[in-house]
Amino acid sequence: MNPFADFTYFGLLLYVAIPAIILGLFGRSNRAWALVATLAFLGLQFWDPLEVRPGVFVHEIWIVLGYTVWQWAIAQIFLRKKFPGAFTTALILAILPLAVAKYLPDISPQTKFGFFGISYVTFRALDVVFSIRDRVVTAVPPVTYFAFLFFFPTVSSGPIDRFRRFSQDWQRRRTRDEFLNDLDTAVQRLFRGFLYKFIIAALIEKRLMEPLSVGGAAHMVGYMYAYTFYLFFDFAGYSAFAISVSYLLGIHTPENFNKPFLAPNIRDFWNRWHISLSFWFRDHIYMRFLLAAAKGKWFKNKHTASYVGLFLTFGLMGVWHGLEWYYLLYGVYHATLLSGYDWFARWNKTRNYLSGGPVWNAINILLTFHAIAFGLLLFSGRFEPPKLPDREYVVDKLDCDGISGYIWNKEKPNTAAVLDIAMDGKSIGRVTANELRDDLVERGMGAGHYGFHFALPPSARDGNEHWVMPVIVGPPPTVFTGPDFLQPYIVHCDAEKKSAGTPAPTSPTPEPAVTAPKASDTKPAATPATPVPTPTPPPPAATTPVPTATPPPPAPPPVATPSATSPRPAPSSATPAPAPR
Repeated sequence: MNPFADFTYFGLLLYVAIPAIILGLFGRSNRAWALVATLAFLGLQFWDPLEVRPGVFVHEIWIVLGYTVWQWAIAQIFLRKKFPGAFTTALILAILPLAVAKYLPDISPQTKFGFFGISYVTFRALDVVFSIRDRVVTAVPPVTYFAFLFFFPTVSSGPIDRFRRFSQDWQRRRTRDEFLNDLDTAVQRLFRGFLYKFIIAALIEKRLMEPLSVGGAAHMVGYMYAYTFYLFFDFAGYSAFAISVSYLLGIHTPENFNKPFLAPNIRDFWNRWHISLSFWFRDHIYMRFLLAAAKGKWFKNKHTASYVGLFLTFGLMGVWHGLEWYYLLYGVYHATLLSGYDWFARWNKTRNYLSGGPVWNAINILLTFHAIAFGLLLFSGRFEPPKLPDREYVVDKLDCDGISGYIWNKEKPNTAAVLDIAMDGKSIGRVTANELRDDLVERGMGAGHYGFHFALPPSARDGNEHWVMPVIVGPPPTVFTGPDFLQPYIVHCDAEKKSAGTPAPTSPTPEPAVTAPKASDTKPAATPATPVPTPTPPPPAATTPVPTATPPPPAPPPVATPSATSPRPAPSSATPAPAPR
């Protein structure tokens, strides 16, 4: 169950909201109900089993509980045991579960570990370690610690709270007036979230991102703007929901966005965009690096230390999102922008270029926005060639003239598949899928010689409906079926005039690849035709749905959530890397 993703989730939230409102109106609102609600929603969210190894399933909730015990034990030991290297050891051990969750599948593809939101929970666990190191946290009560890590409105994608601030809210008992103020904030954020996420972001995705997801340079530019606004409204909407529920339960979760596209420079942008994450990296990575560099006298020039710190900060953020080259490039891009702006601001102190009134301020905002939008285009992965599917079996045309499509098998790119074509349950011929298709060449599918076309016999033009079934020669045979899966492709031609049969979309970019039974793709032409399954209905075990050729919309990256086990992008899973102020 993904938080704030559908209206079923909001229906379940009523079971939290109604008792919280009643308790608050009577001045009885406290942390007890927040804890009960958190436990209930964690159970719902993490009860599904995770296949950690082939055939080995573990409920995610047990991983969550084990993770909690692990992180709490690290904090307790670090509080009580002081020895050389204790801080470094605590940091490594705290990061270890996240590193395993993100990178273990690359080492062992059949192994999975983690849970939805582990990235953001790890940020909170690290905040406790840093706070103990700074001696601003001297005790870590287990219940408060658990609630801090897994407070259910913010567990999957933030905002990222701080342990000291959260603890104060957790221990505070609200009066009726305080509750009414919090309720007012909660209602405002709730409606803002619906507007942002389910109206504006949804319209941008459907009306702009989908049409602009394919095409040339003009479409790429349009997609850049659409994706920039989509990412903001989607993630800001999620954050508004999280803040709304948090305030209802008495936790003043920090804001995450403050009109970021009105920033007049790149430094100010990072004080407005994904604020909780940006400030976390500013305080715990960038500032600590500068302090260590100053104490150790690593650099003769303090500005050099600052620039190195920026690249370190964004490099770590890129690795956090993943090892893909475009995440790392995105980090380098923003570190370069911030370093360049710092140099320009110092050089411009006595020259006052691009400053001096509302017109110049508007120009600065426009320039900053375009720099941001291009960076988010890099982050989106649009410059990454799409990964080829293992197999694709596509019929993209069927009419009275014949049936055509293509067969792609990544494991055998130099071998042409052979198909038997049946009509009304009787074999009418065999064809080899070896025709050149330029659209497949453009997609990077080998030499592109995977197309086929087979002309239907004159008997198809008798005014009746006829079903047509292509079968990839086996063993075992792999059957194509019609667009609705259980029905074959149907063609109907008038006796005197041709008419179109089953509509089929055109290539080049079909929807997700079909996972079909693995089959040998070729046999010599002399091999007897594979028996064609009877028409009504095709055997379920041998059926494989044919994907349409309409290009799918690209998935937006885990906004700031970007853990390997988390479906939210990043942006937010995947949200872009923050920079220090």
